[in-house]
Amino acid sequence: MAHVLLKSVFLAALLALPVSADSISERAAPGGVLQPAERVVVHKSERRMELLRDGRTIANYKVSLGLNPSGHKQREGDFRTPEGSYRLTRRNSHSEFFLSVMVSYPEAPDVALARRNGWSPGGLIMVHGLPNTPRYPRNRYLNTDWTDGCIALSNEDMLDFWLLTGPGTPIEIRP
Repeated sequence: MAHVLLKSVFLAALLALPVSADSISERAAPGGVLQPAERVVVHKSERRMELLRDGRTIANYKVSLGLNPSGHKQREGDFRTPEGSYRLTRRNSHSEFFLSVMVSYPEAPDVALARRNGWSPGGLIMVHGLPNTPRYPRNRYLNTDWTDGCIALSNEDMLDFWLLTGPGTPIEIRP
């Protein structure tokens, strides 16, 4: 219960922080209205995520991936982050991580691949922040691959991602 209160206080504090004029002009349409990203691209080999609008990068984040980051996720428990074209779906402000957004993995080709091999494709792939109850120092989460196959951001970047994306936003995860 305490971590929920702490998360609420942290979220309120982050929302109260001033946003730089450069940041606003980069992300705002004419008239100063903030515009959401049209798509998300993850570059696994670079541990980098871009948010794009009108063919331009509006945000760029460092990411952490699954414990076994090379290659496409093939089955439940392989600790790989999927590769391919998906969509952002359900948003969860009460997850075990600081905010989380579900990725539409597995899609039909992922299910077919797993079934051919007699496996479960797995699921619950998310873009999320750090654990609400960390087991390791923050630096370890920010500088190593540690998820079960998800895409992790710092909490500050996760808040930014949350505000700039919505359900249905395409996400392309590249090798």
